Amino acid sequence: MNSDRIKESQGIFVRAVATSMLAFLLILAHPVGVQAQVSRPRLLLSGSDVQLIRENLGKYTFFDQAFGEARETVHRALARPIEVPVPVDAGGYTHEKHKQNYKEMQLAGILFQVTNENRYAGFIRDMLLNYAALYPTLGKHPMATSAEYGRLFWQTLNETVWMVHAAQAYDCIHDWLTPADREIIESKLLRPMARFFTVEHAATVDRIHNHGTWLVAAVGMLGYALNDRNLVEIALYGTRKDKKAGFVRQLDLLFSPDGYYTEGAYYARYAIMPFFMFAQAIENNQPELRIFEYRSQILKKALLSALQLTDTNGCFIPINDALKDMSVLAPEVILASDITFARYGGDEGLLAIAEKQGKVSLDGAGLAVARAAQQGSKPFEFRYESVEYTDGAAGDEGGIGILRSGPIRDQSMLVMKYTAQGFGHGHFDKLGFLLYDQGKEIIQDYGSARFVNVEQKYGGRYLPENDSWAKQTVAHNTVTVDGRSHYGGVYKVAQQNHADRHFFSTSDPDIQVMSAKAEGVYQGVSMQRTMAMVRDTAMPKPIIIDVFRIDSKQEHQYDLPLYYMGQFIHTNIAYKAYDSIRMRMGDASGYQHLWKEAEGKADGAVSFTWLAGKRYYSITSAADSSTRVIFTRIGARDPNFNLRGDQGMMLRRSAASTIFATVIESHGTFEPVNEISSGATGRVDDVRVLASTGDGTIVEISGKDSLHWIFAVANKEASNESQHSISVSGKTYSWKGNYKIWKN
Repeated sequence: MNSDRIKESQGIFVRAVATSMLAFLLILAHPVGVQAQVSRPRLLLSGSDVQLIRENLGKYTFFDQAFGEARETVHRALARPIEVPVPVDAGGYTHEKHKQNYKEMQLAGILFQVTNENRYAGFIRDMLLNYAALYPTLGKHPMATSAEYGRLFWQTLNETVWMVHAAQAYDCIHDWLTPADREIIESKLLRPMARFFTVEHAATVDRIHNHGTWLVAAVGMLGYALNDRNLVEIALYGTRKDKKAGFVRQLDLLFSPDGYYTEGAYYARYAIMPFFMFAQAIENNQPELRIFEYRSQILKKALLSALQLTDTNGCFIPINDALKDMSVLAPEVILASDITFARYGGDEGLLAIAEKQGKVSLDGAGLAVARAAQQGSKPFEFRYESVEYTDGAAGDEGGIGILRSGPIRDQSMLVMKYTAQGFGHGHFDKLGFLLYDQGKEIIQDYGSARFVNVEQKYGGRYLPENDSWAKQTVAHNTVTVDGRSHYGGVYKVAQQNHADRHFFSTSDPDIQVMSAKAEGVYQGVSMQRTMAMVRDTAMPKPIIIDVFRIDSKQEHQYDLPLYYMGQFIHTNIAYKAYDSIRMRMGDASGYQHLWKEAEGKADGAVSFTWLAGKRYYSITSAADSSTRVIFTRIGARDPNFNLRGDQGMMLRRSAASTIFATVIESHGTFEPVNEISSGATGRVDDVRVLASTGDGTIVEISGKDSLHWIFAVANKEASNESQHSISVSGKTYSWKGNYKIWKN
């Protein structure tokens, strides 16, 4: 960054701080009403919600269970002394205790509103008074590692989550409190926290990111709780209130037009809670903003796209920084699903999600879902679809494609990622893919390197290996060039670029194809990947055709790793195993974390079979004389054993331009109880690239029982009307559109 840009950035920051300081002074001097006529509670829970809950307790199982669990949680808290510890850790006892406190306060607020029992209000009052005594004594958290530091927690993000919940609790007991208690809580705790957020972290208020979303939700919900218009407007429109930042601008920029959240599904799950919580608070206080209709109902699209980005068990596809066990059972998704159902009308797919969750939120929306689920006359099913989501605010920054085949109970799912970077939580893996079958990953994405809130593992934060391994290109199922990551592994470069969709076609359920391109990931190298899911009556499961085309004028080393889940069974490669000295694959770009366990040279097509669950899987890949096969395992240079020791295979080739053409086949069964194995050998024997030009690529697939397919894909600009013709050894292959397959 040059000096002029530095000065410009500094000037923006100074103006933001100055504006926020002025705003804070106005907060203290002239708190102005937002909607004085709105009764309390007025945030996530409304007065009408409270009345409906009172009238319907005991009628609907899901809601009664949620209410009973809340009561048990709060009663356990009432039986203990209140503890508000001085923060000392990043993911240990004090961290978890403050999280527990805000959850218990919020639940106690709901119980108080529904039951009018003073003990619940007294619990919240005493808790907030304890925090009012502690907060003025706190400085920067001792475990803070960035400019976005907190006081109660190691980062501001957790502090804003605390406030989102605490503001709801305060709102629920506001009218019950004495003026003296309100004065102490507001002057010693709530307004100082508002100042901390809007002045010391003004840049985060204006940040387009999930941290910014949580912060504006905290400020806005506190503003409604305090009846403070200034705070609400800062939250809605940014510190300068110019609509270039704030909640509304985040709705504009963080989602594509079809609802894809730019950081990926895992972080969509996390960010969706403040989006929906604050939206509901806005609706309860300023319905004239019609926030749930904003941008063609973008919040509904956000929830539905996140649900589609799960496997059939409800676990989110683990692209970018993601933990594999995170699912639709998360409380954030429960809340968003319930509000979506109640706000936009009954969708039986959402009731299927509710039945999977087995829980509802403690508000009017949760009550609506519980009623509909109980009154339903048939089992509900979420409609998993083959679908493409674009990325970028305008939908022009690549995307992510999902191909599905088969019933939910045994569905094949193929995912290809050709998105933008996705901010700091993005990984350097343009054109990477995942394959699911039997309800689990068969070819996996590593996800992130992190043990959330496990104090012994780097305080529960992202591990150093998240940067050195999980984000690097070689950790994913896509091509690296000369042992380097895409965009050199430099975030600022990657954030300015994206892959591009080529085409996406699911009109024929038997031949579903998606294709994308990546230019500029390496200087002078162009990439295009086309993946097809092809169903044939002669095969029990669809097969995957993968054509990865790379163009360059200079010779490079190309590596295509594939991280399979299961047990190695067989390969046709004569390989040498390194059983005495383990060899690292390299020294940087993630290669330093890979052990080379064996390698061999291809002699014709490469064949590799493994067993996962009760099914066999085979990869058959075209190969030339320069192709080497390397068997790898994750875990090198990992003295703290932070990484999983997952295995993989890598195809390595030296060339200028080349094509990795691969078929992935599911076949046979393995029954361990009955000790029966059948169909352990796949049907595909050979894959060859017949030709590749600027117009198109032709791949031949052959195998047992006279299997003979020709797959053609267009390489030039995608169009369903384009004509293509390629001659191979005197035979001409002509087709119209983006792809064509000839069978037998």
